[in-house]
Amino acid sequence: MLIACVQTGVHFASVDQNVDDVCQKINRLGKQGVQLAVFPECTLTGYGYESREEALDAAPTIDSAAITTLVEACQVNQLTITIGTLLRKDRDELHNSALMIDGSGLVGRYNKVHLPHLGVDRFVDRGQACDQILTTQSGCKVGLGICYDSSFPEPMRALGLAGADIIALGTNWPVAASRTAEIVPPARSMENHLFFVAANRIGTERGFEYCGMSSICGPDGVELARAKGAEETELIVDVDLEQARNKRIERTPGKHVIDRFADRRPEMYSRLADPIVTPPDEC
Repeated sequence: MLIACVQTGVHFASVDQNVDDVCQKINRLGKQGVQLAVFPECTLTGYGYESREEALDAAPTIDSAAITTLVEACQVNQLTITIGTLLRKDRDELHNSALMIDGSGLVGRYNKVHLPHLGVDRFVDRGQACDQILTTQSGCKVGLGICYDSSFPEPMRALGLAGADIIALGTNWPVAASRTAEIVPPARSMENHLFFVAANRIGTERGFEYCGMSSICGPDGVELARAKGAEETELIVDVDLEQARNKRIERTPGKHVIDRFADRRPEMYSRLADPIVTPPDEC
């Protein structure tokens, strides 16, 4: 399966302009035979909003012409994309969302669960689930995450346990998060023995510079492709999904065997779901 990780800039609060740019990339990737393309967080809207009202003014709805245009481009090019955008429902609900779209329409949607004190995430509503698996027309099982979600091993493991072949992570990592861009994708792909596509944006927006450094990592943390820095680029890799589906790794047959799913001991991890207890202030 040919997959692409799209590292690109974004026009702030200009959905139509961003849709035009994305459609051009879809057309180019389609001609190369790409079957799944992963775009960054908030590709359609930008990220650096300073109030909920400002973000609501820019956010499309799920039935907007922008989404329809992307569906049509995917249909023409026989391509599936995952792409980030703000989405609103009237003016009562606002989410930082990742969409999976193909030629048949909107396949599914994920709303960001882990919200940092940064950009528009200060003002959006929190998502309610992080283990949904979406299936492409070719049978690839994709788990969606957004940026800060990947800093927590639990939601990435939940996607792995649910059967993801690929985790598609759209991000807006600023320069200050460069170490996250370096460390997290190979770590999460190794932990869950699957393909991990981290598509970061580039450029400057509202005083923040974005670091790029997008990557595609394979099972066991193998780095298959990485952007050198903050250049506009499309990483394209041909992957064998069976590598992600076989969790048993025989490094030395019969002597060194690893299976990070079969070897789990969840009865030992019950405290992971406990609320954090803040100790009382000392007298």
